[in-house]
Amino acid sequence: MSFNATLPSHQPNAADLYASAGTDFTKLNWFEQQWVAWYLFIDNPVIATGLVSFLLHEAVYFGRCIPWIIIDAIPYFRKWKLQPNKVPTPGEQWECTKLVLFSHFTIEAPTIFLFQPIAEAVGMSTWQVPFPTWQLMLPQLALFFFFEDMFHYFSHQLLHTPMLYKHIHKIHHKYSAPFGLAAEYAHPAEVMILGTGTIAGPLLYCYFMRDLHIITVYVWITLRLFQAIDAHSGYDFPWSLQHIVPFWSGAEHHDFHHMAFVNNFSTSFRWWDRVLGTDDKYRAYRSRVQAAKLAGQEKGLSAQELKELEDRMVREAEEEGVRAENEVVRKAEGKKVQ
Repeated sequence: MSFNATLPSHQPNAADLYASAGTDFTKLNWFEQQWVAWYLFIDNPVIATGLVSFLLHEAVYFGRCIPWIIIDAIPYFRKWKLQPNKVPTPGEQWECTKLVLFSHFTIEAPTIFLFQPIAEAVGMSTWQVPFPTWQLMLPQLALFFFFEDMFHYFSHQLLHTPMLYKHIHKIHHKYSAPFGLAAEYAHPAEVMILGTGTIAGPLLYCYFMRDLHIITVYVWITLRLFQAIDAHSGYDFPWSLQHIVPFWSGAEHHDFHHMAFVNNFSTSFRWWDRVLGTDDKYRAYRSRVQAAKLAGQEKGLSAQELKELEDRMVREAEEEGVRAENEVVRKAEGKKVQ
């Protein structure tokens, strides 16, 4: 039964919505009952959806960042840090947090509160119960991951063109050794551009299929935030997902992008970079590091000497990245590249 066909033109309250839908509350599980109780408590679906969406985003984002802040503070974990000589200071983390919060409240919050009307316009379920089954949700989530990764790859490359990089994307590249909080450390325009890839997939899907619930979108947003924060964590553990799923991107893949400025434009997966050849420098670097380690082991170098060897190669890659970044900025300024 459609929203427009059953409800008056004015904005109905939650009780009207559930009454018009003929909701049988006796068949709901505990989570669905809490969902209904939330909408009845707020009594305005636009505000109810906006509030829970924003609170979810903040709780997931900072909740996922906290473990990485703790890990950064414990020296034991340095052996798994991709750039162990660059641990973020409390001051850097606080500076990053301030810009992230500014973007969240000035850019993302207004957008999130506009989501309910847009969602219902394309046929998305929001206040409705029961929730969708996992059998329905899983293929939807897979599609959203694929769409966002593709959108991000091409948008990210555009952000590395001279003018867009200098005026927008350069902020995100402030940290050559990223950390979890820096996942959304970006210019407001970049937040909107790349955020489009996250939400456009669900909206486009719903426009054509009309079987999407906002709960599925919340699961997607949670997974996407986990992916983005973990990719910026700066750590590569033996149990990290990229060692289990070979085509997963992960921190090891994205850390090179921040360190060397070039290559690895995807978010979740490695296939666009591999197919389109934008991981050539990354793969060459990994091969050099591996070959140098093997050669060092054959020469009987100590663990400390091997670490110093890898540190030197990291510095060389970063120096090349600085030169590449400066070249892009000079192009944006119309200066002759030396």
